[in-house]
Amino acid sequence: MTTSPNQSHQHRLAQLAVFIRESEQILADWDVYYDQHTDLDDQPHDEDTYAQRASRRDADLWKAFNRIRPSAKELVTTAEMQLQRLPANAIQSRWVWQLGVLDDALDHLVALQEEWLATRDSLHPSARPGSARYDDARAERNSEAFHYLDEWASTGEAILDIRRAAQQTPSPLATTPPVRTHGPVSKSAAVRK
Repeated sequence: MTTSPNQSHQHRLAQLAVFIRESEQILADWDVYYDQHTDLDDQPHDEDTYAQRASRRDADLWKAFNRIRPSAKELVTTAEMQLQRLPANAIQSRWVWQLGVLDDALDHLVALQEEWLATRDSLHPSARPGSARYDDARAERNSEAFHYLDEWASTGEAILDIRRAAQQTPSPLATTPPVRTHGPVSKSAAVRK
């Protein structure tokens, strides 16, 4: 059974919604941890534990984003096309800016992933998941990606908002006047109208 492009896009949108929910929870958990484990000057009580917890936050965000990473560009592109078709009164002024933020963040995430893959491939064969060299290199990618993942977490909802607006806007085909299929209207019929 094949899926239609619309079904595939619906699936990608559902995955985006899951990412947004997961990332909100990851970031809320981090905020609680941060509040409990830093002093009034924002200094961690235990720097090693703090660094480990931040590294876990970054890894969790990257893992959550992996769900949509392969289709993220398509999500942005489709939202841009939908936005172009919306009437002006249905558009939120922030959407264009938000799509730009998402696209820029994605470019950085793609570059970080490419760098990570090159680094991983250059590691000694003994460097596998669980080894310090491997895990440190991956943690560095995750840490550098945090800002861009956070932007997707906080701005990704714009794609879902644009989709909802597109679904609620009548199709231009439905608003065009009906085409007359009968002969010309007589003058007397036109006067009666």
